[in-house]
Amino acid sequence: MAQQVKAVIARAKGAPVEVTTIVVPDPGPGEAVVRIQACGVCHTDLHYREGGINDEFPFLLGHEAAGIVESVGEGVTEVEPGDFVVLNWRAVCGQCRACKRGRAQYCFNTHNAKQKMTLLDGTELSPALGIGAFAEKTLVAAGQCTKVDPAAEPAVAGLLGCGVMAGLGAAINTGNVGRGDTVAVIGCGGVGGAAVMGSRLAGASRIIAVDIDDRKLETARTLGATHTVNSRTTDPVEAIRELTGGNGADVVVEAVGRPETYKQAFYARDLAGTVVLVGVPTPEMTLELPLLDVFGRGGALKSSWYGDCLPSRDFPMLIDLYLQGRLDLGAFVTETIELDAVEQAFERMHHGDVLRSVVVL
Repeated sequence: MAQQVKAVIARAKGAPVEVTTIVVPDPGPGEAVVRIQACGVCHTDLHYREGGINDEFPFLLGHEAAGIVESVGEGVTEVEPGDFVVLNWRAVCGQCRACKRGRAQYCFNTHNAKQKMTLLDGTELSPALGIGAFAEKTLVAAGQCTKVDPAAEPAVAGLLGCGVMAGLGAAINTGNVGRGDTVAVIGCGGVGGAAVMGSRLAGASRIIAVDIDDRKLETARTLGATHTVNSRTTDPVEAIRELTGGNGADVVVEAVGRPETYKQAFYARDLAGTVVLVGVPTPEMTLELPLLDVFGRGGALKSSWYGDCLPSRDFPMLIDLYLQGRLDLGAFVTETIELDAVEQAFERMHHGDVLRSVVVL
């Protein structure tokens, strides 16, 4: 039987979000209904509200979440009612060319629930990243549920659903940061901060945090940065080179998503070093680099989509490290809020006042 629950939606481009009642259908084949316990306020949700993703309004916002599986549809074997799960937007298909080559983290056919959640009048909702978790309950594909240790705090565990995993994965999975490496992270919000933490976890010897906000740089130090550079007052390329014996960093993670900062990352890497783009650019942005510099410097220029993560592999492992006290995921939770405070949380995020606001239900 379909359920009516409270949720946060965006009705129109740029309009303030609102709490309203939505209808969540019973799960069909391959689907699950999840009772949400916590959901982080991510910049991607703001992109949806601003029409920066597409114009398929109204959107059901929220995607960085953890909760309890309430019911499952026919054929579901991955999870069962009562499981504590982190939601993900990469439900791999197992059949595409990437999956068949053992590279499921690059799956080309990820999937979502086939049924639609709706408003009371029947208007279909577009769930953010196929999840829609600013809600008391949501409907997802069962493959979007990753079972983890229920000892983890939901407000912390849910952050792996997007931003924190993106940053950790950019360093560990995409950048292949290893013991003794030098790393620079440009942009130290939630994603960049997680890249700093991931670099420390991987054993980097020197981690240089770059930002224009001294508050974020101070936070980056608590997450593992050994050095900080305020690029508002200091040339970051020169500073990174000076801090790496004139060579540049082995790995530079660009967590802003702008041509200017990407060029800084490109020239701040060592010969044969790696640049990882995890910041999300907008469609109109373009990049121009001398091709001879691309050729002559060697190395790798990579983009990192969701931290190149495989949720079934990475989420349980990272939760275990958190529970062992080896990964301070709780450091990313700046505040916990109620469902009706999402609009205010967007404002605080826009001004750089938080790493993460987390809705707790």
